[in-house]
Amino acid sequence: MVIANPIYDVVFKRMMENEKVVKFFIGTLLDQTIETVELKPQEFTYSDGLVGIAVFRLDFIATIKTESGEYKKVLIEIQKAKNQIDLMRFRNYLAEQYKKEDTINDEKVALPITTIYILGFKLPEILTSCIKVERKYRDLINKVTLETKSDFVEKLTHDSYVVQVERITDRYSTKLDKLLSVFEQTNFVDDYKIIKEFNHTADLEEVKIMTDILHHSGTDPKEKKKIETEQEAWRSINALFSDKEKKFLKELNEKSQEIKEKNQEINEKDQEINEKDQEIAELKRMLDEQKL
Repeated sequence: MVIANPIYDVVFKRMMENEKVVKFFIGTLLDQTIETVELKPQEFTYSDGLVGIAVFRLDFIATIKTESGEYKKVLIEIQKAKNQIDLMRFRNYLAEQYKKEDTINDEKVALPITTIYILGFKLPEILTSCIKVERKYRDLINKVTLETKSDFVEKLTHDSYVVQVERITDRYSTKLDKLLSVFEQTNFVDDYKIIKEFNHTADLEEVKIMTDILHHSGTDPKEKKKIETEQEAWRSINALFSDKEKKFLKELNEKSQEIKEKNQEINEKDQEINEKDQEIAELKRMLDEQKL
């Protein structure tokens, strides 16, 4: 079966409109049963006036209730390329979410936050496809790990999950493997990495729903055109940032060279001063001997 690459915002949005898919996606990564979920895609357009580029972007916010009755706010971010501006956007967006109150049962509350980052590039230090960055309560006095948790602390800190789609392999045994297989970046049937062949057997209902949705997105001409438009826009933006980054690195190297030369001059001046100090000390010694 051919399916659309789900790392594109327009495709991911289409897939996450299905409640079963949202519960499966979040529940599998968090390793928790999701009782209820309310997904709120935050739609906006990224624009660059210099080059006339406008890109439709989505930030996914899900309010979930776990099997234990705990409510959480889950932020899902997709990042296809490594740009400094997007890192700062993530941080600013996260800060905004910490400032917002949520409404649960007609009551304003501050929910604990969990973040999920789907990356279209590799982190060189992390060789696995999926990690959880979690917190632990450490008693520094008695040097033990605490099992209890504080609602106050939970709302000020958060766990994070990172998926590197470029590191997903053809493993297909666990529930997590089957979820990640949909995002696997291999077996493309086109040169633009928009459409790929899904070679696994969708033996879970949720995976079957996901692949059916992605199959429609990959074969319907209108849906495919949306993906191509998004891809072309981001290719232009990435090239723009690449040029800016090269210019920045060049300027940085030039400044570093200037600083290096200035430091060399300072060292030479220091050497001259030390030599003068030694001459003065020697003259003073000779004068003292003459007085005697």
